Parts: sequence; C-alpha cells; structure tokens
Amino acid sequence: MKIAVVGSGYVGLVSGACFASIGNQVTCVDVDAAKVNALKKGILPIYEPGLEALVKNCMKQKRLSFTTDLKKTVRQSEVIFIAVGTPPRPNGEADLSFVENVASAIAKEITSYKLIVEKSTVPVQTGEKIFQTLRAQAKKGVLFDVASNPEFLREGSAIEDFMHPDRIILGVQSNKAKKILSKLYKPLKSQIVVTDIKSAEIIKHASNSFLATKISFINAISNICEAAKANVEEVALGIGLDKRIGKSFLNAGIGFGGFCFPKDLSAFIRISEKLGYDFQLLKAVEKINEDQKAVFMKKVESAVWNVNSKTIGVLGLAFKPNTDDMRFAPSVDIIAALQTQGAKIKAYDPHAMKKAKQMLKGVEFCSDSYSVCKDSECLLILTEWQEFKDLDLKKVKKLLKRPVIVDGRNIYDPAKIRALGFQYFSMGRE
Repeated sequence: MKIAVVGSGYVGLVSGACFASIGNQVTCVDVDAAKVNALKKGILPIYEPGLEALVKNCMKQKRLSFTTDLKKTVRQSEVIFIAVGTPPRPNGEADLSFVENVASAIAKEITSYKLIVEKSTVPVQTGEKIFQTLRAQAKKGVLFDVASNPEFLREGSAIEDFMHPDRIILGVQSNKAKKILSKLYKPLKSQIVVTDIKSAEIIKHASNSFLATKISFINAISNICEAAKANVEEVALGIGLDKRIGKSFLNAGIGFGGFCFPKDLSAFIRISEKLGYDFQLLKAVEKINEDQKAVFMKKVESAVWNVNSKTIGVLGLAFKPNTDDMRFAPSVDIIAALQTQGAKIKAYDPHAMKKAKQMLKGVEFCSDSYSVCKDSECLLILTEWQEFKDLDLKKVKKLLKRPVIVDGRNIYDPAKIRALGFQYFSMGRE
C-alpha cells in the first residue's frame, strides 16, 4: 500500500519504518526541514535499538522516504496516519492543535478516497472532531474514512513491539476502513480487535493508565516493605506469579517517567473530569509517582547527611534503559532538587547525554561511569542500564570518596554489595 505517516517522532518514525519493512511504500512527512534533511542522510533524531539499520535498509530498498511536502504526499497516498505530537497543556489536557492542523491540511488535498488514521494518543471523541474537520473543509463529494489505530510501542523495544504485537486495535466507522487496515496488518499475524473509534481511543489511555497504576502500586508496597523490614522483590514475585496479576511492571523504584505514562495519565484524568467522572484512583497513582522521588531524596539525605557542597555522582539520566528520551525523566527532578540544596552533580548516561545537556544546567557530564565515580561522595543509580549492572564494583569503591550507593532501580544484590564494603540504600529492601 501507499502510506503516509505525518510526524517523524518516536511513533511516526518507528511505524513508518516497520510498515515499509513489511512491503509497503511509505512516505514520512514532517514540518521540521532540518529533521527531514537529516533523515534523508540516515541520521535519526532519536535512539532506538535497531531503528537506524531498519530505516537505512528500507531507504535503500526505496520503500521509505522523507519529505516536508504534505500536500503531494496526501494526494499520492491511500492511507494517512496522523502521528504528530499531543503535548500536555499546563492543566494536563492534551494539546490537539497539531492534530487539527494536519486534519485541515489533509482535507484540502483530498481528491479521491482516503483513510485517515489517528496514530497519536488522543482523547476520546478526537476522531469525531477529525471527521467533522475533514467534512467541513474537504471538497463536496469526496470520499474518506477516519479510523483510530492506537500504538503500544515501548521505547527501547519499539520495533519488536510493532512487529510482534500482543494485539492490534482498529477503531473504524466503515467496513471499507476495516478491510484496508486488516489487510495492512495481516503480515504481522496478530490478533486484531475491531471496535468503534471512541472505544479504540479509550483503550489506549486505559492501557497506559493501568500500567502506571501497577507501577505506583508496587512503589507504595515498597514503602510498606521497607517500614516492615520485608523485601519488595520477593513480594512482587509472589504476587506477580498470580496469572490474574502478572509479573510485568512490578519493579519498585523511583517512579515512571517518559512522555507516555505521565502525559496519558494526566490527560485521562482530565478527560474523565470533562465526562463528569472524578477518577480518584488515577489521581492517587499520579501522587504516588511524584512522592516516590521525595522518598528517594530522603535516602540520599540519609546517606550523605548534609547535601550542601557534596559531590554526588549520577548514573542514568534517560527515563528508562535503551532510549535517549529525557522527557519527564525522574533524574531531571532529582538532580534539580539536589542542586537546590547545593550539591555538585557529576553524571553519565550511555545514550541520553546529548539531550540531557540541553535540559540540565550546572552538571558535570562525564565520559563514562568510572569518571562519575571518581571523588564522588555518593553514587546514585537512576536508570537500570545493563552497563551499570556490569560495573567492576571493586573499582567503583576505590574511585568513590566514600563507598556509598543509593540505588533507585534495585540493580544490585544488597548482601553482595554490602559484603564488598559499600553502604547501600535501595527501594523497598533491607
């Protein structure tokens, strides 16, 4: 099929490359000319394992191209995916101005049947608004459909998630749209769930909100475990083996970050309020997540006594491993809080340094983990990169001014690390 993907961020770029890899002709459109020019040269704006090779291979096979020309791309494509940003407004609502602008631009170019598909995460009833925009601005008599096809891509494993999904959600309003999208996704051999558009929109927000709830739940349990001198990892295993609960998203730590969970959780709370429902459960999830950073800060203060003028090393800046995404990363707030108290920060991340330097001021960025450790009075683990799990801890101990580690991601075994002579603090474990 001839496919257009409007927006070349995490969702658009991964989706476009994956659609191309299963045999479609894909054009990714973006308003950012510098980004498009870089993509044409094979230079990606994000780090995602395997994505650079996939993009270059699809470009070489002439199945994937990049442009700023939305008008031409719309006219040449039958299926048009909207994958532009829906950033949060100050009140937590999703800003849908980019979605509206794209819908308006598409409407003006429709001369034959088009299927316009929401790929961006949007509030319920957005599909209705897109349809109304298209109907009002398109030429009379032209045929089109609107559909919702929410993505469930995890940063760090996005290609695997696209190519081997748990399920594919198709929110459609016509049999023609259902047939087109079912044919498009047939090569993936996954279960396809067909719903109305509004249900598909809610599925996306409900899924992310439920996963965020699991994370906040285990973080709350970790605080109880700590107070009772129990081990949250053993508790998580014990409850996660229940098939009704499942083991995933039960890792205690400093809370979730990234662009999806915080944004979607806040947006779903506002959506619910607009629909007349006070979603108190999700408000508690949001608060627990914020509070977890304060819990971690108390551990740091306990470890170093007076934070002022202390040099503190930070390993991990991205919100999770295998990505360079710094959006809503817990590290940003934790480092800011430490700097407010007068700490000097040394930091390193395997892939997020470039973006971190744009966001974090007054930080000494180091070339590797051991440079962070040298002469630091405390070492913080904020992202669970494999590289940090594999560190030579005897070398780390020699480099640190004091052998103190505050582990926000529970990557080390408490007994083993204390046997090496470290003073060790973790989340929900003795």
